[in-house]
Amino acid sequence: MRSKIQIGLVLSCSIAVIWLLGQLYHQLLGLYEQNGILAQSEYSWVFRLLLNCVGYSTVLLPAFFLYKYLQQINYFEKISNSTWVSRALHTLYAEQNERIPDTIKPKEDEKREILEMIICFSGLMGSYLIWGLLQEKIMTQEYVWKDGFVSRFNDSQFLVLINRVSAFALAFGRLRWTGEPVFAAPLYKFSYCSLTNIVSAWCQYEALKYVSFPTQVLSKSCKVIPVMVMGKIVSRAHYQTYEYITALLISAGMALFLFSTHENTHASAAMGVSGVCLLALYMACDSFTSSWQAALFQRYTLKPLQMMCAVTLCSCALAAASAPLRPATLTLLRHPMFVVDCLLLSASSALGQVLIYRTIARFGAVVFTIVMTLRQAVSILISCAVYGHPVSLVGAGGVLVVFLAVFIRIHCRRRARKHMHKPV
Repeated sequence: MRSKIQIGLVLSCSIAVIWLLGQLYHQLLGLYEQNGILAQSEYSWVFRLLLNCVGYSTVLLPAFFLYKYLQQINYFEKISNSTWVSRALHTLYAEQNERIPDTIKPKEDEKREILEMIICFSGLMGSYLIWGLLQEKIMTQEYVWKDGFVSRFNDSQFLVLINRVSAFALAFGRLRWTGEPVFAAPLYKFSYCSLTNIVSAWCQYEALKYVSFPTQVLSKSCKVIPVMVMGKIVSRAHYQTYEYITALLISAGMALFLFSTHENTHASAAMGVSGVCLLALYMACDSFTSSWQAALFQRYTLKPLQMMCAVTLCSCALAAASAPLRPATLTLLRHPMFVVDCLLLSASSALGQVLIYRTIARFGAVVFTIVMTLRQAVSILISCAVYGHPVSLVGAGGVLVVFLAVFIRIHCRRRARKHMHKPV
């Protein structure tokens, strides 16, 4: 009885902390929106990011303090799942059964693996092609009302929220339909990659205010190196020599494109720095996200939809805490074309999320990054055609270097696998 009272007090204090931090966040947000000079500054994204972090803390800090308290009193060793509170706390923090190492897969699975790779690649190509074009349209184009008034959308966090809500609804609905357990690991384990996931998503939306979509897409080709570094840090992964060489070639091709792309010549140096900083933060967070998810797949008996459901649930909580509906966003929600764009964006994002988690679970974080690099070629070409972004001859050469390196990597990996299966 005493333990239940203590837990109730801790939960009450956590709710109070959430409320106080929420009030602080909304006060800061109001001051930011009233300060027109700060909002229009070339470095305004820094303050918006700090505001988002304050919003995230309204969920993360109380959850962290509650976890440390439960750990200190050995709560999960004393209390069973007898009440809804204890069941919720076990879902949030209690360790589940870890994964039993799989046996070596039979050789006849290779054809199925190739077919699955083709399906994942084709699905990612289609869903994120649509998603990328809609992302650029929403963040860079203007919406014209019937009376001639023009509105422009600039709330990146709102797009992150609706994408995560749609992905969670899809994963949760499917798991409930099939009768599979929704949570197969403690939820707090997913909060790390969830935080970096929404920060990376926010960064790529914000980056479109400073760089063009093709520049953003080609810069993502450099993600192979950060993913490999994160893989060594998070999972102690080991990579072959050809993997390092092709990763450097991909980065070199990306650099050729970036330095040869003629963006807006009137863009200030500060805007260039802002774009680089946002893209660098995006790559660091996104690399950690996929590497951490790959580690969770290895440690727990997780299916892709279970991973998707848990990560997007945490992301919904974090994004909702830092994405209050602003007046400008509420106004645009009455624009039919904007609503249609948002619905299509969230639908394509949800489908892409399903395929992302399937690819990471089946093939690993590095292979997933390479698959995403391949599908970016078509995105670049279509964006250049639709929005008129110029690509110089040197830039085209950089693109060829990037994808030549990708094909070399695939060829070497296939040869290495054949050598492994070769009888002694």
